Amino acid sequence: MKKIILVSAVALIDTDGRVLLAQRPEGKSMAGLWEFPGGKVEPGETPEAALVRELHEELGIETWNSCLAPLTFASHSYDDFHLLMPLYACRKWAGTPMSKEGQALKWVKAQHLKDYPMPPADIPLIPILRDWL
Repeated sequence: MKKIILVSAVALIDTDGRVLLAQRPEGKSMAGLWEFPGGKVEPGETPEAALVRELHEELGIETWNSCLAPLTFASHSYDDFHLLMPLYACRKWAGTPMSKEGQALKWVKAQHLKDYPMPPADIPLIPILRDWL
């Protein structure tokens, strides 16, 4: 039986309707692929609290549970684990997203998300975002 990993992710949406993507840095698994910001949910942490923490750590921005709207989720089996990833939409935060962990960042229009190579779990989220935005 595979271990289930719970990861929270967010589609940060700017006033122009663009979504922020982060590129996985060298040395991490799937380095070079683009993904929605977020990270692992720690034991005892809610997915929303994990996102608030991760956005602060990775991008230097502040947001609040009340600004995270559940949008959809990914459920994907990798070779050695199964990923369960709720995706939230967020249009309100304080600060300007900046790379705190050496990852490249890019604001992308929804119809162009498919042009960026992503981990397999993220790919099914693209049409949902595209239709929703």
